[in-house]
Amino acid sequence: MHEDAFLSLLEEALPRMAREFAHLPAMPDKTAGSTVAMDGVLTEVAARMGNNYPYFHPLYAGQMMKPPHPIARAAYAMAMGINPNNHSLDGGRASSRFEVEAVAEIAAMLGWDRHLGHLTSGGTVANLEALWVAGKQNPDKKIVASSQAHYTHSRISGVLGLRFSSIHVDQRGRMDLNRLEDELRQGDVGTVVATLGTTAVGSVDPLEQIVALRDKYGFRLHVDCAYGGYFKLVPSISPDAVRAFAVIDHADSIVIDPHKHGLQPYGCGCVLFRDPAVGSFYKHDSPYTYFSSADLHLGEITLECSRAGAAAVALWATQRLLPLVPEGEFARSLGQCREAALRMYARIKNDDRFVTAFDPELDILVWGVKAASVAEASRLAQTIFEEAAKRDLHLALAQLPLVLFPHGSWLGGASEATVTCLRSVLMKPEHLDWVDRIWEILSAAAEVSLRSSVSLAQ
Repeated sequence: MHEDAFLSLLEEALPRMAREFAHLPAMPDKTAGSTVAMDGVLTEVAARMGNNYPYFHPLYAGQMMKPPHPIARAAYAMAMGINPNNHSLDGGRASSRFEVEAVAEIAAMLGWDRHLGHLTSGGTVANLEALWVAGKQNPDKKIVASSQAHYTHSRISGVLGLRFSSIHVDQRGRMDLNRLEDELRQGDVGTVVATLGTTAVGSVDPLEQIVALRDKYGFRLHVDCAYGGYFKLVPSISPDAVRAFAVIDHADSIVIDPHKHGLQPYGCGCVLFRDPAVGSFYKHDSPYTYFSSADLHLGEITLECSRAGAAAVALWATQRLLPLVPEGEFARSLGQCREAALRMYARIKNDDRFVTAFDPELDILVWGVKAASVAEASRLAQTIFEEAAKRDLHLALAQLPLVLFPHGSWLGGASEATVTCLRSVLMKPEHLDWVDRIWEILSAAAEVSLRSSVSLAQ
C-alpha cells in the first residue's frame, strides 16, 4: 500500500515540477554511469537492504521506527531533484518558506503563536541548540534531567562544558519532584529538562508541578518531547500526561522530532524557543553565503550549516494533507497507537508469566518475566526476545531499575539494581489491528522459553 502510493504520487509529481523549469535552455546529460550500470548497482543495494528488520511492518515493535507517509516520501524525492539547502534563502528559496510555515504549525500545535524555531537533522542537534542557549543564559549553572531522560542531555552538557546532574525517578519512571527540589535548593541549577515521553518507558514528567517549581526557583525550563510531542493532540492519553501537555506552552524551549510520530524520513528534528530574542546568540557574519538575502533567514538562527531543504518540503506536504489539529485524521491515528498499547498491556498484566511495571502513558510499554531472581528474569527476557524474533516478532530489550516494578517482584536484587525487560513501541496505527497476532507470537515465545528453562533446571 505505502509503496504503491509513493510510486504513483512520484510518477505524477516529477513531470509537474520539471515543467516549472522548462523555459531553461536544454543541456547535455553528463551523468556518470550508464542506466544499465546504475540498475545493476541498485539491484545489489536492494539485496543487501534485505538484511534489515522489517521496520515498516506491524510485527516490528522494538525501537521508535515509524514508516514515513507516502506523501512525505514523494515530496522529499521530488525536492531532491533540486536538492535545496536550507542554510540560506539563496540555497533553498522555496524550501525555506516551506520550513518556516511547517515549523509555525508545530509551534501552534504546542500553544505558541510567537516563537523562534527551525528544523534540524534530529533530536540530538535540536537538544544541543536548546542547551547551548540555556548555557549562554546561565553559563555558571548546571543542567538537570531525570535518570530516565535521554542520555543525550548529559552528553551534550559535557560537549558544551556545562555541569549536569541526574534526578532519580518515581515508581512510574517520572522525575521525582522531591529529589528535584532538593537539587533546586542548592541554588546552582540553571535549566531543568522535562521529558514528555521518555525513550525507554514512555513516561511523562509532571510538567505542571515543574512549572510551579520554576515560578519559585527561577530556572530555565526545557521540554524534550522528541518522541511524545504529537500526543498533545490526543485526549485519550493518561490523565497525568494530559495535564503535562496542557502547560507545555510554559516552557522556554521545546524539542520535537517529526521523524518519529510526525511521519517523516530521517532526519527531521525541530527546536523551538518561546522568546525570539534568543536569536541574538546565533549572530554571525558570512556574506559569501547570504549575499542576496536581505531578510532574516534560517541560516542565521541555526547551529547547523547545510541542511536538507527536502526535509522541510516533505514535512510541509504531510502537514498540509494531515493537519495538526485535535480530532483530525493525524490525531486519530495517534489515538490508535495509544489504544494498541493499552490492549497489549491488558494481556500482559493478566498473564501470570509476566510482571508489569505500570500502565503506559503513551504507546510504549515495558514488562518483565516472572522468575525466582533478577538474574533469571533477565535471562528469560533475552530468551523470549530471541524466540519472538524467530517468529518474526521484533521487540526490544531494556535495562530498567527495579523501582519501576512492584516491590518483591524478584529476589536477589538491591533497590538500585536493574533487570532486563521486554519493551514494545506500538507507534504504528496498524498495530491496533495486530495486537492479537503480536500477543499470540509473544505467548508462544514465552511458552517455549519457560519450558526450556524448566528442563534445564531439572
